[in-house]
Amino acid sequence: MMSLFDEEQIMKAFIKSERHDEARETAERLIKKGKMPLDEIAECVPALSFDELKELEAGVMQSV
Repeated sequence: MMSLFDEEQIMKAFIKSERHDEARETAERLIKKGKMPLDEIAECVPALSFDELKELEAGVMQSV
């Protein structure tokens, strides 16, 4: 019974992580396009905090 619970928790954590990764990729693409301010991107990608978006923007700007 314990292993079933553990597997379920692991699966939920994996799905949450995948969704977060997808949200980061989407936000990164929007930032790279440079056509939307961060506050609008935050509305489109609510899974990420505004601080996460600022960090992502800083990383994108460094790589340009």
